[in-house]
Amino acid sequence: MSNLTETMSSASKASTAQNVSASSGLRIDGFVVMVALVGLALLGTLIYMETAPFLVGLFFLGGVLGVALYHGAFGFTAGWRNLIVKKESAGIRAQLILIALASLLMVPVLGSGQPGMVGAVAPVGLSLIVGSFLFGLGMQLGGGCGSGTLFTVGAGNLRMTVTLIFFIIGSLIGTFHLPWWLDRPGTDPISLISGLGVTGALVVQGIALFAVYLWVRKVEFKAHGQVSQADIQFRPGEKGWGATLLTGRWPFFWAILVLAFGNLLTLLISGSPWSITFAFGLWGAKIAQAFGMDMSQYEFWTWDFPAQALRDSVLVNVTSVMNFGLLLGAMLAAGLANNFNATGKNRPQLMPFAAAVIGGLMMGYGARLGFGCNVGAFFSGIASASLHGWIWFASAFLGSIIGVKLRPKFGLPD
Repeated sequence: MSNLTETMSSASKASTAQNVSASSGLRIDGFVVMVALVGLALLGTLIYMETAPFLVGLFFLGGVLGVALYHGAFGFTAGWRNLIVKKESAGIRAQLILIALASLLMVPVLGSGQPGMVGAVAPVGLSLIVGSFLFGLGMQLGGGCGSGTLFTVGAGNLRMTVTLIFFIIGSLIGTFHLPWWLDRPGTDPISLISGLGVTGALVVQGIALFAVYLWVRKVEFKAHGQVSQADIQFRPGEKGWGATLLTGRWPFFWAILVLAFGNLLTLLISGSPWSITFAFGLWGAKIAQAFGMDMSQYEFWTWDFPAQALRDSVLVNVTSVMNFGLLLGAMLAAGLANNFNATGKNRPQLMPFAAAVIGGLMMGYGARLGFGCNVGAFFSGIASASLHGWIWFASAFLGSIIGVKLRPKFGLPD
């Protein structure tokens, strides 16, 4: 995640200056915190009035995940880029530990045969390979993955707001083309749980994750002669437990625990793991429909689940509700850290702006073809013991290598 620097409005600065905790000496942005809390309360109330109470729980769970992503600086994009460019592996090792813990929690649930529990499994074919490659390339130009885009937008990042807008547009275009891609060569979803059972799936997953962990660790050691232990640290820094909890930066392991158990809770409450990007295509379709476009002319929007989601309010769509919570949770975390709107001081320059547009379009289109982003396909996919999650990882990482090489051409730093 890009380093955030303070660029408040004068009113917000005045509020911040007055809002100091007497007990801890911590300064927070009271205005942003208030807006986030009011937003959480109002939207939570609307969701409660619109739907069953379980969606209110998912909304606030999304808020907790947003706080963890922000305070843990848990950006999948930066972790991959750091390995590629700087040969630093702490970020990606933390991701592997996260997936290992989530697998231990989720695979037994998915393998229990409990009705209504469905893992993040998807077909394996050309659509997956092309889509994940495009996503990996796009996330390095756009500056964040699905969850990374949301939590940085929630924290006030102007450039990432541009990325999100074009992410939504790309997702909508992807829905138009997905049926064609699914007719290309491919196979049905392949679940390790179905083929190997719970124990076998966990063993195979554990071996594969450990092998990748050792490889990235070796890359760092070869480049630097030592390996950072940031992925396993639990104690906070000099600020202490309370200050670190409120203002960050959290040790990776804190974020790992929240995200892994958060995904488990999402599965138990909603019946499926955490995902991000279906909502983007849905939002785009609803906007297009509001402007008079007939979505029924596109096959994707005649399928049962997308058609029902298009008819319903977004406040009854699980992915949308959790995304709204994530945005507001990240805003709350940024306000508590006195670090909101940190990159919005200057207008984005032409080439970085172009990268945000191109990256957003590629991520949106790629996510639809590849059945998700770093959360829905990589994290939840592998944690569900789905083969497509591993293929997504390999193809998206290759796309990221190319995306990293293109970043300097758009005036983007390594």
